[in-house]
Amino acid sequence: MAIRKDTLDQLLDGRDPKEVFNKDGLFGELKKALAERVLNAEIDDHLDGEAAEGRRNHRNGYSRKKVITETSKLDIRIPRDREGTFDPKLIARYQRRFPGFDDKIVSMYARGMTVREIQSHLLEIYGLEVSPDLISTVTDAVLETVGEWQNRPLEASYPLVFFDALRVKIRDEGLVRNKAVYIALGVQADGTKDILGLWIENTEGAKSGCAS
Repeated sequence: MAIRKDTLDQLLDGRDPKEVFNKDGLFGELKKALAERVLNAEIDDHLDGEAAEGRRNHRNGYSRKKVITETSKLDIRIPRDREGTFDPKLIARYQRRFPGFDDKIVSMYARGMTVREIQSHLLEIYGLEVSPDLISTVTDAVLETVGEWQNRPLEASYPLVFFDALRVKIRDEGLVRNKAVYIALGVQADGTKDILGLWIENTEGAKSGCAS
């Protein structure tokens, strides 16, 4: 549904147009307001559910949390309940990064950027000071998931197996190179597709990058 013109006029009233898109401008304020609106709706739903089960629970003020987003740091008020059973879904209890922030780091990492380059990019483009440890934590979590995928059990047999290749940019010995990633795709009897493995080419042949 389109936002009403008069609503936009109210939001822009008295603002310098040049500052609307700044990291601390209107977009940051809107993201903060929407996040807090969602969190308040979440706790209302939580309390309604507990009341339906015969539990007596109520709101108990707010706590503050600084959350890193893709473009800024937000100081968000998190509603609390008296019994301490409310655990928000939008921003989990111990979560410090807004949904989508980790994806942005992983996307830059996948394009061959080093930890220092990602850190400099976030500071230069978004004005966000992010520690190398945080970036490493995010990328290490991805590598852990890859390891779990590599060691997952496969079917005993596949009626059909397809082989293909994709050309991607990969950081290799400090340089970003255009390489082929070979893919083995298995098709089960019910039509379910399963990636059996991935292999990255090198000068000596196919190098196992994340194969099963």
